[in-house]
Amino acid sequence: MGKISVERCEIEGLAVITPTVFGDERGYFMETYNYNDFAAEGIDDKFVQDNQSSSSRGVLRGMHFQINFPQGKLVRVIKGEVYDVAVDLRKGSKTFGKWFGVTLSEENKKMFYIPKGFAHGFLVLSDIAEFAYKCTDFYHPGDDGGLKYNDPELGIKWPDSIKEEDMNINERDRNWPSFAEYRAENA
Repeated sequence: MGKISVERCEIEGLAVITPTVFGDERGYFMETYNYNDFAAEGIDDKFVQDNQSSSSRGVLRGMHFQINFPQGKLVRVIKGEVYDVAVDLRKGSKTFGKWFGVTLSEENKKMFYIPKGFAHGFLVLSDIAEFAYKCTDFYHPGDDGGLKYNDPELGIKWPDSIKEEDMNINERDRNWPSFAEYRAENA
């Protein structure tokens, strides 16, 4: 019996996953990951590392990827709300350079599956957000790559509820190359 519903996105490979939540007056229970259920839906990655972060309202983390050791990710929000975005960087993909975004929250309990070959980032919409994700490869220091979160060519539409001047973005994330620079380096 499958305990998840999977919504395929307009970018092949991406999926929004909604778990079945069993609740009563005591609270709720849900499986956040079950290999058999995910494999039955065509997501049969081997996850090797779990990460968790906490961020405050307006924090934007992204748009990140690993260069030589790409990671697939299964991301979700434990507390709060974020707008989560993936950009297709797979060479030869018909959606190369296209992006997809989804709101993940503790209320909707949705998860976002992002296969290898995507840049990833999120913007915190709530006062605090706790963000958890499973990865298909280990983090490799020095293998970091990224794209400008506000590159006009990518045209990512971040939610209007947080103005760009109110976003909290670290120096590294402000200075990633543009999509044009990324393409020139990876031609």
